Amino acid sequence: MKRIVIMGGSSGIGLRVAELLAASGWRVGVAGRKEEPMKKLKVMFPSQVEWAQIDVNHNDAPRRLLDLIGRLGGMDTYFHVSGVGYENPTIDMKEEIATVETNVVGFTRMVDTAYHFFKARGKGHLAIVSSVAGTKGIGDLASYSASKKFQQTYLQALEQLSHKNKVKIAFTDIRPGWIRTPLLDPDREYPMTMELQDAAKLIIKAIKKKTRIAVIDRKWAIAVFFWKLIPGGIWIKLPISVSSRATVEEEISNEEAELSEA
Repeated sequence: MKRIVIMGGSSGIGLRVAELLAASGWRVGVAGRKEEPMKKLKVMFPSQVEWAQIDVNHNDAPRRLLDLIGRLGGMDTYFHVSGVGYENPTIDMKEEIATVETNVVGFTRMVDTAYHFFKARGKGHLAIVSSVAGTKGIGDLASYSASKKFQQTYLQALEQLSHKNKVKIAFTDIRPGWIRTPLLDPDREYPMTMELQDAAKLIIKAIKKKTRIAVIDRKWAIAVFFWKLIPGGIWIKLPISVSSRATVEEEISNEEAELSEA
């Protein structure tokens, strides 16, 4: 039976992936800051799910992760979804620093813990959700896009290190575009937004196949391919906006949907 720990599994992408994997027979360890969704998941799948309240920004997070792994009976895959992001065109310093603390420092804290666990075990699978935003610097998402670039580069470096040390760890970098989870502003429209259920299925497919880099979905893969070709001198002059105000009709339909992430 496959065992996965999902860091950031108490909402959004992480919670939906946890539900789908538990329903398909996986043993799932969910970790996050919100207790109630994880408790409900445990009730739904009492023999499949273990959970722990973990804040990646706290120094006790590695110990709590290892305790969760113990209660799960081990870990075959570590899946890091935990993260924050702000549309911050005014470069509010508090929001920029909060993003870096969670998406860079907290990320490193937890991914390193998983890496050392797999290194001691001799094998494993380390998967993360970064973002298409990590492929270019986006003005309205300065710290977010930079932090996602850090995650992508860090994972690549760990993969090189594992090959050098002959440790059999597989690495998966999942790069979604906009997904309707609670991270997005419900009053705004975002380009090529995906529904959470559809995105979760594609993410699970990438995890099962241990795909090295998976851009979610095909439309975003095409967009990223072309914007990588844009020279830096031209890119910085483009008036890119990551969202627009929704119409009244769109706001009504969005309130009935499960919203946001990118």
